[in-house]
Amino acid sequence: MRLSCQQEQLHRGLSAVARAIPARTTLPITQHILFDASGDNVLLSATDAETIAITYSIPAEIDEPGSITMPSRLVSDFVATLPSETILLSLAGRAKQVSLSCARNTASIGGLDPEDFPPIPPVDNAASLTLDSDRLRKAINQTVFAAATDDSRPVLTGVNIEISSDEICFAAADGFRLSVHTMDIQQDVESRSVIIPARALGELSRLLTETSGDVVMTFNSSGTQVQFDLGHAKLVAQLIQGSFPNYNQLIPSDSATHTEFSVSELIRETRIASIFARDGSGIVRLVGSPGEGNAPGRLEITARADEVGDNEGEIDAIVEGEPTQIAFNGRYLLDALQVMDTDRAVIDTSSPSSPGIIRPVADESFVHVVMPMFVQW
Repeated sequence: MRLSCQQEQLHRGLSAVARAIPARTTLPITQHILFDASGDNVLLSATDAETIAITYSIPAEIDEPGSITMPSRLVSDFVATLPSETILLSLAGRAKQVSLSCARNTASIGGLDPEDFPPIPPVDNAASLTLDSDRLRKAINQTVFAAATDDSRPVLTGVNIEISSDEICFAAADGFRLSVHTMDIQQDVESRSVIIPARALGELSRLLTETSGDVVMTFNSSGTQVQFDLGHAKLVAQLIQGSFPNYNQLIPSDSATHTEFSVSELIRETRIASIFARDGSGIVRLVGSPGEGNAPGRLEITARADEVGDNEGEIDAIVEGEPTQIAFNGRYLLDALQVMDTDRAVIDTSSPSSPGIIRPVADESFVHVVMPMFVQW
């Protein structure tokens, strides 16, 4: 194998596929990245051999085709620190030592036999649909953060995706909050419901920042895998088997108080309150009061911790209905607010012990439900 490529492109590709490398493994070769040089491209591949695999193609001048694996961390760190010039890679005969040179830097990195690299099973074209990359990234970002991080209930570590001929509904929940995003589509597709690991969708979201075109989502015929094809990159994920909870019944249909506010202002005040909430179980209290006469309503944001101190903040708000008071985990509240791309949003509440419903104004595609914290008022 002998080739040359640009440092910026190789660095970008290595950074992308390295996200599939597992933190811990009993299979050492999964700590490696596979280099496969042929035609006028180098295909980089990485996998954890269980749930996710990423491939990334970069342009290169191939003098001799071939393949080899190299340790992910070593080759990635080395390439990242090189100057933005041409990198030469060569592998002599049956040797497993790869020579890399760039400008006035040279290195030799030991590789492993590419035949031992876990195969990435192809996803046959059993069923596919085409999605806009920006809309897909928005749907992922507004749901994936709400997925569970512990494995006690595996189905909650993924994002449930329900597909019909006119919409796709993304939903994630961890027992304390629920996030739902609905995306309109007009494609002749078979209705199905799948659960994709949140980790895989998180890595897909990062890949989507590099593209502005369409993404092809394909399921294999056995219903065990999904592939996202971005053109220059592909991500294959193992689907989570099981039934996702019926989340629609968790979204309250009515409320006693409707509070509209500036998203940026509430983010700022919640961040301030969270400084004090760190020593108070992370609790941030919200108190909404309707305005009197022509005066605007107000939303008070407070936090306190015994023996440490307290904080009070206030923003203008449009409060319709009864005065309201409710407490949330500050991090959960911030997570929901930070994925909104509108200037204003609303919180619908019924009582201090009932869930709060957060929605952007003039955007019905997103709804977030968060359970309250029980506090002494």
